[in-house]
Amino acid sequence: MKAIAYRQSLPIEHPESLIDVELPTPKPTGRELLVRVEAISVNPVDYKIRKNVDPKGQNKVLGWDAAGTVIAVGPDATLFKPGDEVYYAGALEKPGTNMQQHLVDERIVGRKPKSLTFAQAAAIPLTAITAWELLFDRLRIRIGKPHDAGSVLVLGGAGGVGSIAIQLARRLTGLTVLATASRAESEKWVRDMGAHHVIDHTKPWVEQVKAVVPRGVDYVLGLTHTEQHFDSIVDAIAPQGALGLIDESSTPLPILKLKSKSISIHWELMFTRPRWETPDMIAQHHLLNEVADLVDAGVLRTTLTADLGAINAANLKRAHAQVESGRTIGKLVLSGF
Repeated sequence: MKAIAYRQSLPIEHPESLIDVELPTPKPTGRELLVRVEAISVNPVDYKIRKNVDPKGQNKVLGWDAAGTVIAVGPDATLFKPGDEVYYAGALEKPGTNMQQHLVDERIVGRKPKSLTFAQAAAIPLTAITAWELLFDRLRIRIGKPHDAGSVLVLGGAGGVGSIAIQLARRLTGLTVLATASRAESEKWVRDMGAHHVIDHTKPWVEQVKAVVPRGVDYVLGLTHTEQHFDSIVDAIAPQGALGLIDESSTPLPILKLKSKSISIHWELMFTRPRWETPDMIAQHHLLNEVADLVDAGVLRTTLTADLGAINAANLKRAHAQVESGRTIGKLVLSGF
């Protein structure tokens, strides 16, 4: 079967940074599904692993978002059958989705939204799981619209996770949603996603936040460059507020600065449940099904902004380069082999 892999960590401009390869077709065991991949999307985790994990000459296949059709199931699988259309984000320790046929544990797979194409659906899983778990599992924000729900600031509102987090916060909670953006196109995007207020993070932004919420925001989602913005986050967040993080910093964060306000800190990694096979691993199956229902009901929308064409090394290089630039809006996908 066709796949895209890399054999050594190289700059994306290098001819062999990503290459087309042929691999054996895998067979499902246990609770695994064998999925014919119809579309994939690209996330920052893809290029970060390509740059930092050297496979020492072996084929390493990236990719943690896919939509496709189940073609075979393992002997213990009960949630899906051949012919079912699914979408999912895979597991960090397993081969990625940049291949024609892919194995995935059914407990982290959801039914594809009926109203979306495969390409539109492939843009959603990783970011939806991340945003949902961050808001509702880590920060324990309640679904519902009480008048005193408070406020949330989404740092990196136009990115993949930010685009879904804004929608979830606006549609499912009563939070006042603030999101950062700096360009006209990204400002329009975050407003379209549902942000009540847009904060320009290229300018001093604490004053912008407090012009909307004088006491400070109750929640901050640190999705990108948290280290760079940390002092401003401390100033902008309300006493007894909460900071949720997904990004990594090159140096330890000075978390003692959070103490005087009793600010809590919460990490989110959507790969935690499958990596550790936690007892609630199947929560991601239920989560993706709920997101699919919300999409089909018109409550949430796909964050796809560009389909770069067939799934091959040349097009995947283009996608990696764009995501590495840090200027993408929404999600980039590739569809069809």
